[in-house]
Amino acid sequence: MLEGIIFVTLIVFLFMADWRTTLIVSIIIPLALLFAFICLKLKGMSANLLSMGAIDFGIIIDGAVVMVEGIFVALDHRAKAVGMQKFNRMSKLGVIKKACLENGKGIFFAKLIIITGLLPIFTFEKVEGKMFSPLAWTLSFALLGALLLTFTLVPAMASVLLKKDVREKHNIFLEFITKHTLRIYERCFKFRKAVFGFSIICLVVGLVSFKFLGSEFLPTLDEGSIYVRATGPLSISLDETKKLSNEMRKIFLSFDEVKQVMSQTGRPNDGTDATGFYNMEFHVDIYPRKEWKRKQSKEQLIGRMQERLKGFPGISLNFSQPISDNVEEAVSGVKGSIVVKMFGNDFEFIEKEEEKIFDILKGIEGIEDLGILRNLGQPELQINLDQKKMALYGITTADANAVIEMAIGGKAATEIYEGERKFDLIIRYPEDFRADENAIANLRIPSISGAKVPLGEISKIKKITGPSMIYRDKHQRYGAIKFSIRGRDMGSVIAEAQSKVKEQIKLPKEYKLEWAGDFENQQRASARLSQAVPVSLLLIFFILFVLFGNFKDALLVLNNVPFAMIGGILALLATGINFNISAGIGFIALFGICVQNGVILITRFKSNIAELKHRPDWTLEDALKDGIASRMRPVIMTALMAAIGLLPAALSTGIGSEASKPLAVVVIGGLITNTLFNLFVYPIVFYWAYQKKVQRLSKVAM
Repeated sequence: MLEGIIFVTLIVFLFMADWRTTLIVSIIIPLALLFAFICLKLKGMSANLLSMGAIDFGIIIDGAVVMVEGIFVALDHRAKAVGMQKFNRMSKLGVIKKACLENGKGIFFAKLIIITGLLPIFTFEKVEGKMFSPLAWTLSFALLGALLLTFTLVPAMASVLLKKDVREKHNIFLEFITKHTLRIYERCFKFRKAVFGFSIICLVVGLVSFKFLGSEFLPTLDEGSIYVRATGPLSISLDETKKLSNEMRKIFLSFDEVKQVMSQTGRPNDGTDATGFYNMEFHVDIYPRKEWKRKQSKEQLIGRMQERLKGFPGISLNFSQPISDNVEEAVSGVKGSIVVKMFGNDFEFIEKEEEKIFDILKGIEGIEDLGILRNLGQPELQINLDQKKMALYGITTADANAVIEMAIGGKAATEIYEGERKFDLIIRYPEDFRADENAIANLRIPSISGAKVPLGEISKIKKITGPSMIYRDKHQRYGAIKFSIRGRDMGSVIAEAQSKVKEQIKLPKEYKLEWAGDFENQQRASARLSQAVPVSLLLIFFILFVLFGNFKDALLVLNNVPFAMIGGILALLATGINFNISAGIGFIALFGICVQNGVILITRFKSNIAELKHRPDWTLEDALKDGIASRMRPVIMTALMAAIGLLPAALSTGIGSEASKPLAVVVIGGLITNTLFNLFVYPIVFYWAYQKKVQRLSKVAM
């Protein structure tokens, strides 16, 4: 955050070359954040990594930059017109007010458009809503605070600090940028048809290249540790589990990267997770990456651990992270990040089909930690009473159940008191009478006549394997296959898996498959974006229509959106980042930012067109070139500030940086292509749109 503030301040000073204007802009940053913090406090939200992770100070203060630049230029022109001595003595309030009125409308609507662009984020639900809604609220509050300060504090500080000696200094950097930008612009405008055609080709190629992006729900956050869940056979004993757990803990500790290991067997102490002795969980605390002796990734370390643990037969492993593990289980309903659920009533049929699906998924590249979460596995002794034989012997069901209950489980006969505590006194048959099936079959059941009939005479007794765990979702039973994805994007893996499973698995109509977990979250969030983003763009178009009063100008400004998108897409491809919800939010933020520079330029273009009747030596080409020359500084400066303000987030490798990195990369890439379009292609489109109108006005004037 501190790096972002410093970078943004340096950019302002580099372009303005005046410490007073830099000071005015820099003060807006902490005050806008303070306003945001107050609003978050009133809303009951906290400032944390999620809410502050990708705050771009360049976006927050770009309105103040445009206002300060406009005031500074107006004062400089006035000083040149009347002379510096007279200027130093005169009142500047009228000039400042005029500059504020000229720039205020565009700034207000630009900020409104950026906030409108954030609206889709507020529609997110569940995990994605919890993660990114705080960011949207914080950014919206900061933008609102910066807008208020731009219209109040900035003019006030300008009237105090810019009293004397306001002049454009000889800025070598700005002069260099202006000279070369205008040179490129002139060549582009000279060959405008070729440049426009090339830009359309780039647009098509950029949009088509989106298909080559991998997809996932959220980037994997590095929590600085590994959480391993090992699932043994359902009938394993506690002693055997403890032995396995100790051996596995020794293997984890044999890795140089591991600092310490904590393990847990069975269910947690609070009883919130119903599980048996077969469940073993390991919290593997690792050293920071910079202290590792091997040059490897965390995924490679997990691969080495997985290879060492293959020696334990019948053990299903799942590698995750402490927080991620809890979130994944809460989302999917099982102990895994992605799960295939098969709904139905017959557990034996479900497990047979799950074995087939397991074999299919096993051969798909990228699928790891594959395992079947079995329902069956609990040994049971089933006693089925024969009602006809019971009637023949004169035995009631209640008498038979009473004997079975007392013999096997025991029955409370009375209560024993020890001080204030009381305990049931249980009476149960000796172990010889319930040791096996034959012994239980010889239990005597009293009849109405007083005779004692063996239990085996009136029932069928057999051992079966029953359900040890019954999973339910939406009031239906289901079996589950869990897996994780490493080394490949989730979208392509799931698409391949679904295609192969659909081709090879044919289920009766009373059974159905459902893909849940992170994939379900991605589908839900993507569907929400597909609904909310068009609505947001329509609202932006409506705001532009209100601003300009006609459809033509609104559509011209919206041309910025696709050219900004291709920059974001190419940036993701260049950095190897998958498209996820964080990147999607980057595109949403980009829509509002890129429209702002279009508003700045088109406002200047139309102002110059209005002056054509007073400048007979000017043509439409001259008006556009002057617009680029005069508005180039705020356009490049605001884009550069927004991009550099997010540069620390894009380059960060610390814990938690993965959440904001895709967003930052998208915005930076989009701003680069959007700025190029604004300066070199957008004037060409505007020229063609207004060429006939200007010609008509020229004829009328003549």
